[in-house]
Amino acid sequence: MTAVTTFDTVLVANRGEIACRIIRTLQRLGIRSVAVYSDADRGARHVGLADVAVRLGPARAQLSYLDQGAVLAAAAATGAQAIHPGYGFLSENQAFAQACADAGVVFIGPSVHALTVMGDKIRAKKHVGDSGVPVIPGVSLPGQTDEQLTAAAPGVGYPMLIKPSAGGGGKGMVRVDRPGDLAEALVTARRVAAAAFGDDTLLIERFVSTPRHIEVQVLADTHGGVIHLGERECSLQRRHQKVIEEAPSPLLDDATRARIGEAACAAARSVGYAGAGTVEFLVSDAAPGEFFFMEMNTRLQVEHPVTEMITGIDLVEWQVRVAAGERLDHRQEDVVLTGHAIEARVYAENPERGFLPTTGTVLALREATGEGIRVDSALTAGLVVSADYDPMLAKVIAWAPDRAGALARLDRALADTLVLGLRTNVEYLRLLVQDADVAAGRLDTGLIERKLPGLAFRVVDDHVLAAAALFLHRAAWAVPPGADLAWSRPTGWRMGPHVPTRYVLATNATESVTVTVEGSPAGASVSIDGRPALPASLSPARHPEEAFGVEVDGVLRMLSIAEADNGAGLRLWIGGDGFSVDVVHRTGAEILADELAGLGQVAGAAGPDVRTPMPGTVVAVHTESGALVAVGQAILTVEAMKMEHQLTAATAGIVTLTLKPGDLVRLDQIVATVTAAPDPGAPGPDTATVNADKGAPQ
Repeated sequence: MTAVTTFDTVLVANRGEIACRIIRTLQRLGIRSVAVYSDADRGARHVGLADVAVRLGPARAQLSYLDQGAVLAAAAATGAQAIHPGYGFLSENQAFAQACADAGVVFIGPSVHALTVMGDKIRAKKHVGDSGVPVIPGVSLPGQTDEQLTAAAPGVGYPMLIKPSAGGGGKGMVRVDRPGDLAEALVTARRVAAAAFGDDTLLIERFVSTPRHIEVQVLADTHGGVIHLGERECSLQRRHQKVIEEAPSPLLDDATRARIGEAACAAARSVGYAGAGTVEFLVSDAAPGEFFFMEMNTRLQVEHPVTEMITGIDLVEWQVRVAAGERLDHRQEDVVLTGHAIEARVYAENPERGFLPTTGTVLALREATGEGIRVDSALTAGLVVSADYDPMLAKVIAWAPDRAGALARLDRALADTLVLGLRTNVEYLRLLVQDADVAAGRLDTGLIERKLPGLAFRVVDDHVLAAAALFLHRAAWAVPPGADLAWSRPTGWRMGPHVPTRYVLATNATESVTVTVEGSPAGASVSIDGRPALPASLSPARHPEEAFGVEVDGVLRMLSIAEADNGAGLRLWIGGDGFSVDVVHRTGAEILADELAGLGQVAGAAGPDVRTPMPGTVVAVHTESGALVAVGQAILTVEAMKMEHQLTAATAGIVTLTLKPGDLVRLDQIVATVTAAPDPGAPGPDTATVNADKGAPQ
């Protein structure tokens, strides 16, 4: 295939793994690449990969990656003839596409007309419906107020979905099961839509039970050529966000595949589409021959690698070629789907805390390799993952001649993935891949929510606790040069009774475990919270990337450990075989402070502190300091990585808080305290005073 010569320089207006993926194709095509970055991404992987990098502005996306003027100025300064927007950010922004055209820069994407029609769910649904394609019942009129949508809701029926007209990725989508929940859901959906897309227009539509999410990849040129590259199954979703995708779908037969593919091509032709795009459908699990148009994504999709792996077609390459004016060199009959590919998205999130976003620094990293394995990633050791952007870190993709083989390869690849320094969803992905219904292809968009209560995540067990204590013990056992052996090692030797070394390890924000170690790290006796001593030892690593093996009661497990200063104590990140946990070595000062804080608290009663389960930004404060709150009453809302979480009072009383919208909060930070309200029957200041000398009422 001849090289693309129309463009000498292309600017990639994105970040993270997709920017890295686009830059690699540009390099293969011999095109000079320009990266852009915010202050938060100065040392990011995509910046180092590109030939040139230009700073856009501060970390906040609105002041950097979404600043159209800054992006166009970067293109002008570097001589870029074209801009590839990736996905998210400006990829479906018709105003930006028009601004590129006005500036004489090629937008690597569809025309402004196609963006205008298909980029708005309301307009797209009407356009496609008028063309005879089946659509889901609903109300999709522009400019609808909350009152108008509420009035129309009975005609749509429950359950229903509220969806932002602009944007995608499940952001702002809210399911409503009862009429009484609609008003609050509309407020939430509008706020999220406005924040994520700058447009709070909403539509409502009937929620289809046990649906399967099937999308068709289309590729079109500017000369009228349109083909499809088969479909992808994207039914494994949580909160309307795709988690695992595969191609082809295990549901469709060849006849249905041809029909749904032609429907997708017809939708693309109707707007003169050019480039790579995706037409999304809902397909009934009970009636796979029926499909309903949902929307068209006028950009590259996150899950595009699975299509590339079964077709051998580089979609980014053809986006560039089409934008440069080339004709497609594939006819529909030339497209052959070979084997099966499955992709899992690795997110910075904590499954044990309701999948809330997490932040941190990547302290240790291992990514999978091997036959049929592809990893699209922006991860590097030392990378700081902040709350400023989407929580997706990487994608692990596996190909095999058949679906069972692809699932097995993906499971092994996830087991070989290690990210220490922040919580990720890798273990959760393995549990999904191993699920019997997933293996059998019995999928629908509600499967994950049904399975979640039964998923058994690994806990901090004896191996992890022993590993943490022995790791600390090994560091303490090391003798500094010139030090006296008798006084420098924690052998327990002292003037008086023998005392073993104790390590207090916090396993979460409120619980701690005491691990006692006697002997050397190579062969110690370990007891955990007073339970009988276990023989445990550290073993040399079998692989260079592993820290060591920890053996407890004769069972050896290879683990990796990374450490970070937690401010008040040392945080140890421990992982292996696709799971990771963290524990904190608690200082004596922390332990004493907790003991003092617990004095006078009734056993089993809810604590007064309200902690945020995720780091982020306060976006709403629902009460004021000094107000009386009830159990379950909303206090404030924290947003991180485009996700909102509302914090409520666990006990009734008077709330004290000092935060305001825009304030940043850390993981487990105390954001408010709720203290018991004064007893109305108790003596007040007007009936009793305190004698300062005697210290007693008079």
